[in-house]
Amino acid sequence: MEIAVLGGGHGCYAAAADMAEAGHRVRFWRRDAEAFAPVMAMGAITVKDVNGRRDVPIALPTTDLAEAVEGAELILIPLPAIAQRGLFANLAPLLTDGQVVYMPPATFGSYMLVKAAREAGNTADFTCAETGTLPWLCRKHGPAEVAISVRATRLPTGCFPAKNHDHAFAVIAKAFPVIEPIEDALSGALMNAGPIIHPPLIIMNAGPLEHFEAWDIHNEGTQPSIRRTTDKLDSERMAVREALGYKAPHFPLADHYDDTRDEWMYGNSSHEKLTDSGDWREHIVLTEHRYMLEDVETGLALLWSCADYAGVDAPVAQGLLAIGGAICGRDFRETGRTLGGLGLAGLSADELKSILHSGI
Repeated sequence: MEIAVLGGGHGCYAAAADMAEAGHRVRFWRRDAEAFAPVMAMGAITVKDVNGRRDVPIALPTTDLAEAVEGAELILIPLPAIAQRGLFANLAPLLTDGQVVYMPPATFGSYMLVKAAREAGNTADFTCAETGTLPWLCRKHGPAEVAISVRATRLPTGCFPAKNHDHAFAVIAKAFPVIEPIEDALSGALMNAGPIIHPPLIIMNAGPLEHFEAWDIHNEGTQPSIRRTTDKLDSERMAVREALGYKAPHFPLADHYDDTRDEWMYGNSSHEKLTDSGDWREHIVLTEHRYMLEDVETGLALLWSCADYAGVDAPVAQGLLAIGGAICGRDFRETGRTLGGLGLAGLSADELKSILHSGI
């Protein structure tokens, strides 16, 4: 299959390498030509995982977005949600009938990309889809090297518009056989684990993050009080899903931390593999890190707005959103990604369902 991978983040490098190693023809695009030069010179990405270290050839590394996208059956965008708006403006006019864009995860970026295409005058019948997590726990170890600690074993995925469900899942399953179809893209957005894991970790570890040069919030930063907060926040997420009519399984985050429970998105022992890798011991600037900008300001704001829309009490989500905004000096309810900001908060439940099913 012809697959385009867009972006220069950790997950983008893992995606390009894994898709190429699985036998797909990969066009790998990155905007930053200087940073991308080592991959273009090698024509490959070096991968480190449980199977060792090896170079994986990439069919077409390119800095030309149109070249990457043209004729691709599947387009992968494993970028943080905060990078979507700039990319979507350039990508929206290029998409064509039948193409499937998979964003793992996307914080309801599926809706935003289709909306951007329509505003650009593009009426093509393409489909966007999103899931609850990045399919890899990974970190770049160099300009052309990525270390993959864990690969996802379950990917609950919803698409927009949902009427294209059958085609979208047939395409995505060729690359990700572990996908599990769910109702629609908003259901997929409300599976996003980042706005549940990371807000308590970055906000409740604010002291050590500002004190120490490097701190692993997934290791010594994951203390019982933080886990209790995470579970409460996750219970609010699941209550919102149920209020909006989405059905179980809701993939409770507690499954990620406890191997005796149901298998979570990364399978068993994934948290231990993450902390054992040491790759998440890092210097974090509270006001700049993606855990704050993507998972609090963007993702938690979306969850809070969905709770408000559905009439669900979500005090932990609201409190963390307020504290995160205080740390960064702005009101995340105003600056974050919300149903109101997307123009959807005034819709009735039936009107929202109609858009989710039929599109814009």
